[in-house]
Amino acid sequence: MNNYRMTNLFLMLLLLLACGKESRTPNIPDPEPPQPKEYTFTSVPTWADEFDYEGLPDDDRWGYDVDPQNNGWGNNELQYYTEKRLENARVANGVLTITAIKEEHGGLGYTSARLVSRGKADFLYGRFEVRAKVPPGRGTWPAVWMLPTDWAYGGWPASGEIDILEHVGHDQDVVHISVHTEAYNHVAGTQKTATKKIQNATTDFHRYRVDWTPDYIRGYVDDVQLFSFSNEGTGFKAWPFDKKFHWLINIAVGGNWGGQQGVDEEAFPASMEVDYVRVYGLIEN
Repeated sequence: MNNYRMTNLFLMLLLLLACGKESRTPNIPDPEPPQPKEYTFTSVPTWADEFDYEGLPDDDRWGYDVDPQNNGWGNNELQYYTEKRLENARVANGVLTITAIKEEHGGLGYTSARLVSRGKADFLYGRFEVRAKVPPGRGTWPAVWMLPTDWAYGGWPASGEIDILEHVGHDQDVVHISVHTEAYNHVAGTQKTATKKIQNATTDFHRYRVDWTPDYIRGYVDDVQLFSFSNEGTGFKAWPFDKKFHWLINIAVGGNWGGQQGVDEEAFPASMEVDYVRVYGLIEN
């Protein structure tokens, strides 16, 4: 091969290498996903019940759900929820006590109470906190939670549910924080929930909290975050949480979850104690 050919071949190789370099994709990192907006809340409650009085729960804050049809609330529950009955709902010594009792009433074998703030205190967004101690005993199912006031998107679960504290006695060292929507619920096997093991949930008070904003719902136990659910922006089937909700405080007996391992009749009467419930308003930035 003469020098002329070798020179041309060398130049062609250099040209190919140069073209190859120019055609490479630049090493540009992927953009960071947008971070959700962080919200703040008022430093003092905008609504609360400190239970610093005696007798029945405050009529200005609380009403009652009762079940005259004894339909088990759709969960095969065994209790009859009474209204304004001190044996089932009493405030004393700075604490609200909800008590489930084994006794015949209204055709059922247990009584209990289900307090609701519906129509008296309804909320759209905020920080919701409760300090509570749950009862031991297989078959108990206490909860502090929230339901929609107007059911604008239809019946459960389409209009949503927020569980700030949920507990079942057969798993007594574990507490749960959850949400339910049409897209995400336990019936469909898509429920969004988080659990935390607490060795003394039934003997000591703990603080349970949910921060509800237009963009996310986050759950905490003793200020430790364990739950987060984001607004996907896909509509009410995933996020019905743009309407007013209200508090519920109750103890159910048995039921599809609470009674999964049966009901220990010796565990009753069973009481949940609530030191306070507080709402801190969302601050619009």
